[in-house]
This record gives sequence, structure tokens and C-alpha cells, in this order.
Amino acid sequence: MSYLEKINSPSDLKKLSIRELKAYAEEIREYIVQVVEKNGGHLASNLGAVELTIALHYVFDCPEDKFIFDVGHQSYTHKIITGRRDDFRKLRCDGGPSGFENMHESEYDAFTTGHSSTSLSVGLGIARARDLSGEKYNVVSVIGDGAFTGGMTYEALNDIGESGTRMLIVLNDNNMSISKNVGAISAYLKKLRLSRRYKVLKTTFKRGIDGIPLLGPAFVKAAEKVKIAVKKQVDNDKMFDKLGIKYYGAFDGHDIGELVYVFSQVKHLNVPVLVHVITRKGSGLYEAEHDPVKYHGVTGEPETAYKFSDVAGETLCALAAKDDKIVGVSAAMLPSTGLEKLKNEYPERCFDVGIAEQHSVSMCAGLAANGYKPYFAVYSSFLQRAFDQILHDVCINSLPVRFLIDRAGAVGSDGVTHQGLFDISYLSVLPEMCITAPRNGKDLKKIIEWTSSYDKGPVAVRYPKGYSASGDDEPSEVEYGKWELLRESKNGIYAIAVGPNMTDIALACDCGAVSARFVKPIDKGFIEKAAKQGAALVTLEENAIRGGFGEAVLEYVNSAKLPCRVINMGFSDRFCDKRTVSGALADNGLTAEALEAVIKNIISGKICKNP
Repeated sequence: MSYLEKINSPSDLKKLSIRELKAYAEEIREYIVQVVEKNGGHLASNLGAVELTIALHYVFDCPEDKFIFDVGHQSYTHKIITGRRDDFRKLRCDGGPSGFENMHESEYDAFTTGHSSTSLSVGLGIARARDLSGEKYNVVSVIGDGAFTGGMTYEALNDIGESGTRMLIVLNDNNMSISKNVGAISAYLKKLRLSRRYKVLKTTFKRGIDGIPLLGPAFVKAAEKVKIAVKKQVDNDKMFDKLGIKYYGAFDGHDIGELVYVFSQVKHLNVPVLVHVITRKGSGLYEAEHDPVKYHGVTGEPETAYKFSDVAGETLCALAAKDDKIVGVSAAMLPSTGLEKLKNEYPERCFDVGIAEQHSVSMCAGLAANGYKPYFAVYSSFLQRAFDQILHDVCINSLPVRFLIDRAGAVGSDGVTHQGLFDISYLSVLPEMCITAPRNGKDLKKIIEWTSSYDKGPVAVRYPKGYSASGDDEPSEVEYGKWELLRESKNGIYAIAVGPNMTDIALACDCGAVSARFVKPIDKGFIEKAAKQGAALVTLEENAIRGGFGEAVLEYVNSAKLPCRVINMGFSDRFCDKRTVSGALADNGLTAEALEAVIKNIISGKICKNP
């Protein structure tokens, strides 16, 4: 029986020797590769954290001791150790484990994670709850070096150091987030990594020269001043110690024996402690080690698939070639959002600022206030982290910041924390904000081109994950605030669709079909014309119904007292954790069959007035 089959809980793990733990680590690594190759998932980050996670479970007593993994996309080994080995085969599938920690899934998951730079704040909250309750368990926050580009990390460090609350911070340093890390903090951590190399080199150097007759001892003595000077440069400026957090490191994050020893030593310290470990993203898989960006997230989609993010990136490059005022901004997501090409062609006009969405938005506001045309390419679920900056710094000042909102709508396998189902709702309430939604790739290109000359205020362009080529016909020219009529109605019913997936549903049914290119402002002219015809409107959106596009249409019809029935179809008032886009849409009644049923009810008179 393999070690993988023997270990069903952390208590089983503690029965193994250090040598056996190393063999177990290799079996876990092979298992993760097998599952991710089939189901997709975060590969490189998990391969890099195998030994680290095993050592934590070997020393600490989870679930009594609490582990919080920042983002959580490196928690596969944690899931396998904690009784979810067999279920792990259904990773990212309905009924299987989440790709991140989820407190509703297991008692071993202390918190539901998914976004970066949160684990220190959450860990401090748990530690303070422990102290208030008079309990003694340990709190361990595992955070990557990429998360140190996020501002929340420093807010938490400031509080942790001042409070002196007992907790362990494990800095999993692989010099990567999704893209390679950037900025002054990355340079500082590089300096701390040198301390690890210094310690190893010092030991090796001394052993070697001590073996040289006569010259050895004299050479050691002569070199002592040099070594002291190097050590001073390496070890004399520990930011964490100065904040009141005891720093230990840097250690080899793939040496289980060393990690077990270090964690055992710091486990009972009654102060906040940071243990710095050096890991290799993608460790154990050659391809992932040498291209961790590509293997950060494996989707299972063909590499040749042409995505909306590709359209966005290529369109922006073409515009930048003609307009030197156009700049791109990414929050550590250059490849994923399509901006890598812009960075390569116009490096001085494309800024990767790290995992710092709030900073990104306010920086864009500064650029726009001084005559530039910033495009911030970001996932919908990550943009919500910067709501105040959008409101305060962009909208109040009516600044023409362009938001390219990727992964808007259902995202499938990434789960509940990554769904882009709220951006219409949280952006629609903001004065000055314009929101657009292309229906296919060519439409996305046209709308982005249109935004380059739109300077009346901020504009958001929202599009889903993936690419729908089925309806990639040539769209009409973009006109501010106007919808695109795709098919006239023969039965007095129009389906008003937001985005590609909803447009496909509308076109599949027996009704008029309209692409709501402009989510805000809505096309009041079309609504009034439809009302005069006695038509009924069915709105379709891949967004929460509450505060969404459909409610805006209904509000206008009611306030203008138009004789027009409006039926809203969208996501219900609950969080969605379906692991496929089709499953999420079906679970919320967003299918051609559901729309056909609504159409029949309207025709039969079962739906005769607005709510």
C-alpha cells in the first residue's frame, strides 16, 4: 500500500518518519499532476507547496490549530491530507472539493479563501478570538510573496506587530504571483533570500578552506572582515523585526526535515513570528518549474482557443500604435487579461503594479486627470476590491478611466469566490459610470475602439471568460446608449440580452432579440418604441438580478408609466458555486428552455403585469 493510500488524516501523517514523509510528498505531487491534467486547476502553486504543507500538518494539530492559506490556490496538499484524497479526483467539479479553502466543505478549512492578501488579517482575527475565549490553539497564516504587493498585507502587519498577538506567519516565497513579481517589495524579499544563500555558502566555504593545509586557517581569519560586512548587508535590515514580528529565515521550503525542525522550534513562542521559506513554483514537474506562468492555472481548454482577453489585448495594442496617450494597467495579471502583448510592444506604457487593485484604480485616475487614456484590465471579482477608489477617485471626478472587466458572469470551475456576478450591480449605482457589454469578439473590438475616444467619464467593458465564436457575425457601429436590434419580433416579445451567453439564448428562442450593448445608460428610446407597440420585454443578464440591468429597465418603465410588461431573468439572491458555466446558468433559470417557457406564459396571459 502506498503512503498516499495510508494517510487519511493528519494523525496518520504523524506516524511517518522524515524519510517516509519525503516519499509521501512525491506521491502527492504525482497525484496532483494527474488530477489537474484531467480537471484543470492551479498546478504550479500547489506543486511548490507540497513539502511545506506536509511539514505544517506534521508539527501542528489541525483542525484544532487553524491554517489560513492566502488565496487558497495552494491548498491541494492540505485537502488531500485532511480526508479528501478520494474526493480530490472530482476537483473543480460539482460535488467535488473547491479549488480553494472552503469552511463549508471541511472542518479542516478554517476560512473560505479565494482572493489575495487577506490571510494575515483573517489570521489575526482568529488569534484575537482565541485569546478572548481563553483558548490556546495555534494560528498559522500561509502567505505568498506575491501577496506582499497588496496593501492589506501591510495593514495587517502593522496591527500584528503592534498588538504582539501570538500567531505564525509562513512566507512562502517563490518570487512569483501569477506573473513574475514586481516592485520594491520584491527587491526587498530578494535581499532576504540572499540570507539563505549566505548561510549555505558560509558553511560550505568554511568546510572547504579548512581542508587546505596552512593556508586554510589564515585565509578564514583574513576573510572574516569580508564575511561580517556581507552579513551586515544581508541581515541588518529586517523589516519584520522592526515591526515587532520575530523573523526566522530563509529556509529551504522543500526540505521537510528542516521545516519540521523550524516549525517545532517556533510553535510555542508567545509572540508573532514570521518564518520565511524559499520554494520553487511548479517543483517536481519540469514544464511547470520552467514556465510557472503558463502552468499557474491549467484550464483543460485547447491552447489555440481564441479568447475575449486575446481580443482585448490585440485591440489595445492596435490602438496604442496610433495613440501614444493609451496606457495599460494590470494587477499582476498580464498574461491572463491579454495585456502581455502590450507590455512587450510598449513596455513604457504598460504597468504591472502587483496585486493591488485599489492602487491600480487610483493610479489610473491620476493618469486620466493628466490627459492619458488608462485601460485597467482586471477580473470582475477582483475589481470589486477597489469599489471605493472607483467611486471616490474616478467617478466623483468624472475621469475617463476605461475598465476592461474580464470573467464577467459565471466562471465555472473557479467557484464561488471568483464569480463575476455583481459588477453590473455595484457599478450601476455610481453616477458618471457607463457600462457596456459586447455580444461577441468583433463587438468587443468595436466597443474598445469606441472607448478610446469617449472622454465624458469612466466606462466599463464587461465580457465573460472564454470566447464564443458561434455568433461572431459583424455587429453594427457603436452609438452611445443604443442597443443593437438583432431580430425583429413577430409575437410582440423582445429578449434584451446582456453579453454573449445571454445573446445566444435570446437568438435560440421565438422572439425578437436585442443586444444590450449599453447596460448603463439603458436605451430609453427602444423601450418607449416597444411600449407603443404593446410589446413585452424579457431581460437576460449574467449578473445578480438585484441592482442589475433588468431592474434598471423595470424601474424606468414603471417611473415613466409605460404600458410595457418587463420580466427579469438573472442570477438569484444567493451565492453560486456551480463548477461549470452551463450548470450555473441552468441552476438560475438562464436557458433557452426557460426563456421559451416565459414567452409562452406571456402569450397565454399568465404574465400580464409588472411586479
